[in-house]
Amino acid sequence: MLDTLTIRTQRTMASRLQQLDPERLEFGKTFSDHMFVVDYRDGEWQDAQIVPYGDISVSPANSALHYGQAIFEGMKAYKNADGNIALFRPYDNLRRLNASAERMCMPLVPEELFMQGLSQLIRLDSDWVPDGPGSALYIRPFMFATDGFIGVRPSNDYRLIIFTCPVGLYYNKPLRVRFEERYVRSAEGGAGYAKNAGNYGAAMYPTKLAQQEGYNQLIWTDASEHRYVEESGTMNAIFVIDGKVITPALSTSILDGVTRRSVLQLARDWDMVVEERKVSAVELMEALAAGKLEEAFGVGTAATIAPIAVIGYQGQNYELPAPGTDSFSARATAALHAIRIGQAPDSHNWMVAV
Repeated sequence: MLDTLTIRTQRTMASRLQQLDPERLEFGKTFSDHMFVVDYRDGEWQDAQIVPYGDISVSPANSALHYGQAIFEGMKAYKNADGNIALFRPYDNLRRLNASAERMCMPLVPEELFMQGLSQLIRLDSDWVPDGPGSALYIRPFMFATDGFIGVRPSNDYRLIIFTCPVGLYYNKPLRVRFEERYVRSAEGGAGYAKNAGNYGAAMYPTKLAQQEGYNQLIWTDASEHRYVEESGTMNAIFVIDGKVITPALSTSILDGVTRRSVLQLARDWDMVVEERKVSAVELMEALAAGKLEEAFGVGTAATIAPIAVIGYQGQNYELPAPGTDSFSARATAALHAIRIGQAPDSHNWMVAV
């Protein structure tokens, strides 16, 4: 039995903290000093440790590289005015990690192991948590198969690693997107609801084509008819139509976003009508033409809330109204920020102190 209370810690002998420039944080390029590592062997998790961040060694026959047994999560930690650090909805991320693990035939991660390893890691690297406007400590847990075996079957052994990186804003201006009506991100009955690596790898080519056309991201549509909105790039999609907050209903092809849940909860707290249902491209374009599409934005851990300025549809670009300071997306952005840094009441107990 793994004793999560005695996670071994090997401190780095060469901290890179002095190289950190809090004013110039590029997303995903600067990594904190340490990482949490634990292995699954012989049917149990063992050898939990915190070690200096660095390269890892795998077999050329590593089954994750050949057959795609790899999943991940995205989370954030925030520092308040008093210097205290808290995680945003970590238990929701763990539940989603385990849902992904189940879908990919991987072992579940015990809550005590995950939270103890994560908390100790954040405390050790607490000086890496930025406190500037729009900044946070991004947290990347991921698990992958470690068997050195060429054969299509689930691995016997796995490794879970958590590393962190201080980040600023993911997008610094409203997005240009277009509907994707040829390629598919995921299909009903597939693994689109799981954060497995293959979902993201398969999305890169159609995204690259859109970027060559001047768009930042895609609005993915359903696999069977290409009529209904699924996600926006790597984010969930939300629209405000005639005062109602509308978003595609969750399915096996749509990720259950933690930020999505939070934004919808805020809308309900503010007595707004929230509809989780199918949303067609035709409905959106008709609402835009009628002046009823008030806002469109993507929501996710990395970007939090990313307004959409332009939507491409069947070869034409359509400009959306710029959201004002009293728009729903602006209010939700401000409310989430205030909760995360302790400036507003956390009525839903989303923040977990480290």
